[in-house]
Amino acid sequence: MNVFNDLRATVLAELDAMVAEGTLPEGLDFGAVTVEPPRDPAHGDMATNAAMVLARPAGMAPRDIAGALQARLARDARLTAVEVAGPGFLNMRLDAAVWREMLARILAAGPEFGRAQSGAGRRVNVEFVSANPTGPMHVGHTRGAVFGDALARLLAFAGWEVTREYYINDGGAQVDVLARSAYERYREAHGHAPAIAEGLYPGDYLIEVGEALRAEYGPRYLDRPEAEWLGPFRDFATKRMMTMIRADLAALGVEMDVYSSEKALYGTGRIESAIETLRGMGLIYEGTLEPPKGKVPEDWEPREQTLFRSTAHGDDVDRPVKKSDGGWTYFAPDIAYHHDKIERGYDLLIDVFGADHGGYVKRMKAAVSALSQGRVPLEIRLVNLVRLFRNGEPFKMSKRAGTFVTLRDVVDQVGADVTRFVMLTRKNDAPLDFDFDKVLEQSKDNPVFYVQYAHARACSALRKAAQGLDVSDAALAQADLSHIAHPAEIALARKLAEWPRLVEVASAAGEPHRVALYLSELAAEFHGLWNRGNEDPALRFVQEDAPEATLAKIALVRACAVVISSALAILGVTPAEEMR
Repeated sequence: MNVFNDLRATVLAELDAMVAEGTLPEGLDFGAVTVEPPRDPAHGDMATNAAMVLARPAGMAPRDIAGALQARLARDARLTAVEVAGPGFLNMRLDAAVWREMLARILAAGPEFGRAQSGAGRRVNVEFVSANPTGPMHVGHTRGAVFGDALARLLAFAGWEVTREYYINDGGAQVDVLARSAYERYREAHGHAPAIAEGLYPGDYLIEVGEALRAEYGPRYLDRPEAEWLGPFRDFATKRMMTMIRADLAALGVEMDVYSSEKALYGTGRIESAIETLRGMGLIYEGTLEPPKGKVPEDWEPREQTLFRSTAHGDDVDRPVKKSDGGWTYFAPDIAYHHDKIERGYDLLIDVFGADHGGYVKRMKAAVSALSQGRVPLEIRLVNLVRLFRNGEPFKMSKRAGTFVTLRDVVDQVGADVTRFVMLTRKNDAPLDFDFDKVLEQSKDNPVFYVQYAHARACSALRKAAQGLDVSDAALAQADLSHIAHPAEIALARKLAEWPRLVEVASAAGEPHRVALYLSELAAEFHGLWNRGNEDPALRFVQEDAPEATLAKIALVRACAVVISSALAILGVTPAEEMR
């Protein structure tokens, strides 16, 4: 189904033949040989680097290898031209029949077209969002949620068995702060002025929590010592916050398979078990860390701590797992949590962190490497900042949240589909500007509108053709595709044929933004052909009094709609059938 893989297989077969006849020496590794679109489409449909990567190990000039390979490939009926370019690249042009055949494959496969098997049923855990349960999610969490969910969808489309997981950080001091903040709103619900001291959460979202606490407990805890109410208020408020977070995620179209609690790790022996596992490997010891790099604080003093020898697994320094008072560091439960994921039998772990957690990457990868004895890789994806604008000015904070713009602020303003698509137009670790005015424009400068409009136009053409013809997929699959002949039509078919390769490349790199970029390029090809039809009647999708030509052109339109719909599904965006 992947024409690029088909041609690569041909290239490798010809290289094997060159070895057999003595043109190339034996023992060459062909693993780095690629077949991919050239950077400049004017150079052809595909290019291979075979001669370039084999020249040194073969002890030959690249152009000598390229020339010999060119002669062999020129005999392939699918290729209309094979040219040696530059120092030894081979550019290839394919016969139009190849691209027409890909249209037939798309119609036969439907939504399954492009689905890869690189995952081969292996199990991957994608942990993302994992926001502290202390309030509504902000716009940074929004980008992390969209990226994590799209990555999970992309991996599933590439053949992985995916688990989406949210780690509830409910075991640290922040949930005690939440409880104290909720207590002030509880007092407010009883008619007292809340004392929102510095360090407490000021958002209005806690007002309803305070009212719920009053309904649950009445005046029982008014003016009582903190020791009496801190525990029950912490549990109550955390539960309410997670209900809010789940609702926010649902509004964005994100559903988690598993919610894991940090608090559940304490008092169960799971932290101790993970640390003892590392101790059994000789990786836990009592020692003293070197002073911090740079200016040493006046109150710093060397002290013996319980340390994880993370430098044995690629970290810069060893890491403490216990504080000086004997309590666990933040790192210790994270070790136990990842130990649990390893024991659940995943073949790959992926964590999606905010950019401010970059310093946590090496220690976490070291822990997973040690606990799995190198068997289970951990990939950590960092999600960078989102800068919000309206009318050219930074978008102001949410009163409800108190200090930040919430996920709901964004979704309520532009909708989940627009939010998701725009959040995926840049690579996850690059900053992203989100302009509320631009993302709602109905113009080609708005990538969301441009792609949705392409799908809506395709649906419109299908509806028009259906008024007199059978345009079911079964009927279109039988169409005489020789009517697809104009260079603009072939260019669109060629772009559709790139979809399986795009899925393989994007899933291997863990980069769902590539799907959004591909959709923009595909939409541009489609709109370009549509606009040509306004000037040249022969290029219109519905040809009056020419049913065979119409069926062929509608087959192209339907194939385009199939691929756009599949790609949008990976982004979590609903394809539009009509534009309002």
